[in-house]
Amino acid sequence: MSADARVLVLDDEEQFHKSRSFWMDAVRHFRRDRLSMLSLAVLLLLTLACFFGPPIVEKVLHVDVSRTDLIHRNLPPGEGGLLGTDQLGRDHLIRLLYGGQVSLAVAYLASLVSITIGVVVGIVTAYYGGVVDDAVMWFINTLESVPTIFLLLIAATIWSPSAQVLILILGALGWVTTCRLVRGQVLSLKANEFMLAARAIGARDWWMMLSHIFPNTISLVVISLTINAGSLILVESGLSYLGLGVQPPTPTWGNMLTEARSYFVQGTHLVIWPGLLISLTVLCFYLVGDGLRDALDPRSVRGR
Repeated sequence: MSADARVLVLDDEEQFHKSRSFWMDAVRHFRRDRLSMLSLAVLLLLTLACFFGPPIVEKVLHVDVSRTDLIHRNLPPGEGGLLGTDQLGRDHLIRLLYGGQVSLAVAYLASLVSITIGVVVGIVTAYYGGVVDDAVMWFINTLESVPTIFLLLIAATIWSPSAQVLILILGALGWVTTCRLVRGQVLSLKANEFMLAARAIGARDWWMMLSHIFPNTISLVVISLTINAGSLILVESGLSYLGLGVQPPTPTWGNMLTEARSYFVQGTHLVIWPGLLISLTVLCFYLVGDGLRDALDPRSVRGR
């Protein structure tokens, strides 16, 4: 290849890299992270199995989540189905799948609620500033002065939460950190030239927040969503351990693990499987969040 041809090829490659959007570059970087991709695949597999697997398992294995059999209780895997039976003779596999529905729904939906509140409040307070910002920051500082676990215990004691109520409680108490992060991002964006230009041509406040500010916080929102979801699974499990989470007979991984403490000797598998699923799911959420943080970091663009 001649020198001129090499120059043309290099120019074409440089033009291609310049034409790639930030999000295309982020996706390309994330796909190269094998550990994050594996974690994402595990999360998708667990989600699909928990939400779509129970009817298939019930039909193929002829089991019922509510059917008890005290004669065949605490059977190990193999003797009492694929994953054994629990202290009431119920099939452990089908209860794990139904329990995963509740645990993952709490993680996804409560995280979505908290992120939505945090983003809206953070954008509005930072954009308008002044008295609005001072009042909201005073409320946030007051809320943070009380340990979150105390607020959760009080709320759970008052309402004796079902899964739906627990989602609302966790979402209403988990928005503070996201609000602080978004507020800091918006404060730095307000001084940029594109914001001044939009304001100079008469753009309305709601249009500036939706079109110019919110798109610049999406990367922060996506990262917070995954990390919060992992944390909320641990919170739900902790509340179940204290007897203040979703109450049996509705299964969750947290209350299944709590119930299994009394049967550790007779049915060790009752402790292993819920604990393993909680640990694996939380780890995958954190690894996906870590991979997204690296992929969406603008400072790493040049190194890609």
